[in-house]
Amino acid sequence: MVSSELLSSNKTAQILLAAEEGGYGVLAAIAFVNLRHDICPTATDNIRYNIEQILGLIKAAESARAPLILQFFPWAITFSDGLLIHTAAMAAKKATVPVAIHLDHCQNEDMVRHAADHLPFDSIMVDMSHHEKAANLAKTKELVAYCQERGITTEAEPGRIEGGEDGIADTADLSGLLTTPEEVDEFIDTGVDFLAPAFGNVHGEYGKRGPQLEYGRLDSIYASCKKRNIRVVLHGTNDFPEEVISKCIKGGVSKINVNKLVLDDYNDYLRASASNTSITKLMEESVDKVAKLTEIWIERCGGSGKA
Repeated sequence: MVSSELLSSNKTAQILLAAEEGGYGVLAAIAFVNLRHDICPTATDNIRYNIEQILGLIKAAESARAPLILQFFPWAITFSDGLLIHTAAMAAKKATVPVAIHLDHCQNEDMVRHAADHLPFDSIMVDMSHHEKAANLAKTKELVAYCQERGITTEAEPGRIEGGEDGIADTADLSGLLTTPEEVDEFIDTGVDFLAPAFGNVHGEYGKRGPQLEYGRLDSIYASCKKRNIRVVLHGTNDFPEEVISKCIKGGVSKINVNKLVLDDYNDYLRASASNTSITKLMEESVDKVAKLTEIWIERCGGSGKA
């Protein structure tokens, strides 16, 4: 859990404590876009990280006077030898509002240590959920201590949130295990600072039924976390309506992981314009598309004017 020493120096911890006390949510946005063939005929189905998202997300936070968390998957480290992380950290340092840098879903133990030792992360999600529970807890505890000794706060995932994301193991073939009160206590005992519970949320798409969340389970999880000074994180927000996000925030969530939710307008713009627009204009207008939709969601999460 967040110690007084970490709280006094760690940006993610400071941002999320203020959000919990203020009753609002902080967007934790993945800075990437999926370039599909229908957007750009020369692209593969791979993820491309770029400066447009970083600039657009920070532009939105500054315009809304709101805190922000910029997130990256481990692939961003390996692809760019860490350069993208340093770029984001430079942009965060120059920002006029609090911006933290977070490594999401890091499932490789060596990568967690490398990121903690050599890269400017404020927080790291130690995701050992692909291991059986005993190994998950043991590895999480060890890596949490490693990160905290270096001034980095940590996040973990009790239960299994179904689906897959870039650079992490696809858990779609595993049973979706909802987080239990016992698991909450077990993960809190690892010393982790933030918990991302499974209460019906999934990584990826929800289909026609939409999200089927168990808010009572979330209430119970938050009650346990609050007693131990742990912040609660929401994963799997693709296509969430505003009222669902609001109910999750009222249920104690302070960190809202977003991906598609703030990039839809950007993706639509690329699809319509990539083949007939100069690259410089495409980049400039892409920043604005990211910024405008992100600012809307900052307002919906209650973060406007909180920085």
